[in-house]
Amino acid sequence: MSAPARAEADAPLARAAAGAFRLAGRGRVDHASRVHVTFDGRSVTGLSGDTLASALLAHGIHLMGRSFKYHRPRGLVSAGSEEPNALVMTRRGPGRAEPNTRASMQEIYEGLAAESQNRWPSLGFDAGAVNDHLSPLIAAGFYYKTFMWPRAFWRRIYEPAIRTAAGLGRAPTELDADHYGARYHHCDLLVVGGGPAGLAAALTAARAGASVMIADEHAEMGGALLSTPAAEIDGVPAWDFLAATLAELKRLGAVVLPRTTAIGYFHQNMVGLAERVTDHLATPPEGAPRERLWRVRARRVVLAQGAIERPLVFPGNDRPGVMLAGAAATMLHRFGVLVGRRVAVLAAHDSAWHTAFDLADAGAEVSLIDVRPTVGAALESAAVTRSIAVRLAHTITATHGRLRLCAVDVAPLSGGAGERLPADCLLMSGGWTPSLHLFSHTRGSLVWDAGRETFLPGTTPEACTVAGAAAGAWGLGPALTEGTAAGAAAADAIGLSATASEHFVDHDTPGTGVPTPKLPKGRGKAFVDYQNDVTDKDIRLAVREGMRSIEHVKRYTTNGMATDQGKLSNINALSIAADALATPAPAVGLTTFRPPFTPTTFGALAGHHAGATFEVTRKTPIDPWAETAGAVFEPVSLWRRARYFPQGGETMDEAVARECRATREAVGLFDASTLGKIEVVGPDSAQFLHLMYTNPFMKLAVGRCRYGVLLGEDGFIRDDGVIARIDDTRYHVTTTTGGAPRVLAMMEDYLQTEWPHLKVWLTSTTEAWATIALNGPKAAEVLAPLVEGIDLAAFPHMSAATCRVAGIAARLMRMSFTGERGYEVNVDPRRAAELWDTLLAAGAPHGITPYGTETMHVLRAEKGFIIVGQDTDGTVTPDDAGLGWAIGKQKTDFVGRRSLSRPDMVTPWRRQLVGLLTEDPDLLLEEGAQIVADPSQPVPMRMIGHVTSSYRSATLGRTIALALVEGGRGRQGDTLHASLAEGTAPVRVCSPLFYDPDGTRMTQ
Repeated sequence: MSAPARAEADAPLARAAAGAFRLAGRGRVDHASRVHVTFDGRSVTGLSGDTLASALLAHGIHLMGRSFKYHRPRGLVSAGSEEPNALVMTRRGPGRAEPNTRASMQEIYEGLAAESQNRWPSLGFDAGAVNDHLSPLIAAGFYYKTFMWPRAFWRRIYEPAIRTAAGLGRAPTELDADHYGARYHHCDLLVVGGGPAGLAAALTAARAGASVMIADEHAEMGGALLSTPAAEIDGVPAWDFLAATLAELKRLGAVVLPRTTAIGYFHQNMVGLAERVTDHLATPPEGAPRERLWRVRARRVVLAQGAIERPLVFPGNDRPGVMLAGAAATMLHRFGVLVGRRVAVLAAHDSAWHTAFDLADAGAEVSLIDVRPTVGAALESAAVTRSIAVRLAHTITATHGRLRLCAVDVAPLSGGAGERLPADCLLMSGGWTPSLHLFSHTRGSLVWDAGRETFLPGTTPEACTVAGAAAGAWGLGPALTEGTAAGAAAADAIGLSATASEHFVDHDTPGTGVPTPKLPKGRGKAFVDYQNDVTDKDIRLAVREGMRSIEHVKRYTTNGMATDQGKLSNINALSIAADALATPAPAVGLTTFRPPFTPTTFGALAGHHAGATFEVTRKTPIDPWAETAGAVFEPVSLWRRARYFPQGGETMDEAVARECRATREAVGLFDASTLGKIEVVGPDSAQFLHLMYTNPFMKLAVGRCRYGVLLGEDGFIRDDGVIARIDDTRYHVTTTTGGAPRVLAMMEDYLQTEWPHLKVWLTSTTEAWATIALNGPKAAEVLAPLVEGIDLAAFPHMSAATCRVAGIAARLMRMSFTGERGYEVNVDPRRAAELWDTLLAAGAPHGITPYGTETMHVLRAEKGFIIVGQDTDGTVTPDDAGLGWAIGKQKTDFVGRRSLSRPDMVTPWRRQLVGLLTEDPDLLLEEGAQIVADPSQPVPMRMIGHVTSSYRSATLGRTIALALVEGGRGRQGDTLHASLAEGTAPVRVCSPLFYDPDGTRMTQ
């Protein structure tokens, strides 16, 4: 690189020592507290309260990154999370590196190390900038045409090259040294956005007695109040009003969360919040998480996320030094930074004029260019007072400077001679776009406002209100009014009485503007999406090549697919596409907004699930007792379960035989807490379960239980369990141990997509109930003296009741998975160990014996009860499993009903569940062993089934097995052959009900 070129490249960084753009005593930063950071290895001094962006701008450093496609020099555009250019890699030690951190959001701390991205060998001289000169060859959609031929090049040349070039930043290679937290929270009102509208809503509801949480993604609450210190609210300066409001909110018990981004709005007012807990600290407290994920369920939500300023699309609008006017106002008032000494302002909205006035008052030389032919007399008068040169009905046709803006070309919109103005910074404002991303997550409708050429919030199925600039209300006064009204309405909706107080604002600057002005085309590149280098010509090219929907334009050009998700580019792209199509903008459509609102770290989403806790070993409240008792454990799904309890050196077979005999002859005690449990509540809960399960549930009486089989759409068994009706609108649904998450997800899916009209609420309660099972002929004798509230003698099989057991509130159900008289006692997990000890003591005279999962498996197999996932394999229908009786004979519809009538589902030669008895009663078949009809057939043999369960039965004095066999029920009494390690063994097909086939022992 030549010496002049190197000098130009290094010039912005050379000015770092000067700090000449910091204004003494201005802003909300601490001028007495200096903070030292590095950027690309060079030292930069900032102040406590600075972001990395404001610290760099204070030193005149505008060059902060390179664009993805053309590697063009880029500087800061915005002051918020929508920033597309100033993305850096931050490091704070081994295992603590993060790419694509927004300089506009990263607060500085002593020792922060930041590096620019997407450049080589340096930010000032990037070899990748050759792409800018090749831009005619790599226009929008070029990859769809270029990489099609020759076909053989794809795998060896094209794909490796694309993968190498893809992505921004470098993914860390070290293990993440940080840890992350997660919390659940419930409140009356959640307010997203800490600006004037959000603060007014929160304060109004909190004064009415509502529990309130308010979150804002910035380090400070205040929003527009932070950038308008001259305004007065109710006779109080804006910053004093802000401080008083926050103090009162905290006094009223509101949860105030700065540095917290609402990343997603989900069903039934569930909002996900990502809180940056320690990213701003040089030395985080011991044990503090880096980030915390909040899952907030709110009765009402107010979205007050404000609006995002629109860039203007003109040639050279991406040069370092070109930024939004609102960003310059933020830098001035919040950080005390003057973004330039000679500032040009290109305006299409009044708000840019007020920024120009503030900069001129701070000492900058300002030139104002407005695309409008006229503006208000008050604005022109204020400009004259400050000696600001104003050019109306003008635009900028070009910018100059390689690594930093040095001049702009200005020309009348009507044509004619232009002029060149020296400028080290260019501010632009194309008006404001309401931030509706979270609102869109709710499936809310958007309404096109033709006058402002933007979308505004319409209706939503959630209990949600949009207020302030997000609803199209510009200015502090309207925002405070809407926020107060939204807070009062939220309080009223939850039964509180709120007063919507009125606020009076002096020196407000609401303003008006020309939405997305049509600027004349120039010769240079005019960018719509800064990060992906999408220009206005790319949008028009996409339209010429057949793209009619904005979703197609997006994918063809990659507009809006950057890390800012089109926050800055969507409306401009839509306007250009609509103009090219000569079609109204609503007809072109709007791209879909999806969670998360901003890029979110994997660590925040993972929370505690990392390292040793990635798949946490779940333990029941009885686990400590089982460990003390010498239990041998086994993993079941994510649970650790006691498999058996050996005594005096017993083998597993000996211990299981003893436990089986005790349960069949006296009483056994079993920890069934791992059963999945789901609370189904609502006036339509019976209808919902009736549609989900094969069994009929509409007429199930309160206090009764019913076995339920759950199918997939394919008609195959997915899960099963017992369902108890607690009251008219509440059901206690049990699932298999590992099945609760997928069953709940399946239920939610159908409830939201197939039957959204049903008023039903689903809650996972697996951890809310500990379950202790008593089984055996003496179970009632042990339990009866401890039960209060019901007569156990008059409590029939498959009943449920709310009562007290040993003085503990419980849900008692009479059911059996062993074939013996059985009871399941569900209690608060915090009192489960107490109940376990009480039952052991009460059952000691009756020979009570704790048993584990292996005994449970043997006992249920003797009765022919299936375990989903062991005796089923995803291709088993209820009839195959001998559960045809569980299909409601009068039911015309349930999940999987249509599939059951397919011809291949009713053929008698399907694999059906049967029992197997070996000729040698001591021979234990292996589970999974294949079954053949004739072992003498030539290899390969035709397999007609396999063993699903195989045990030694102490009750029957022999081994037993369950199997899936082709046409199994028609082969009763036949001799087949099961594979062994060597050879085969003859087995006789029998009923899977080996013990008490009439079921009298569990119902008597």
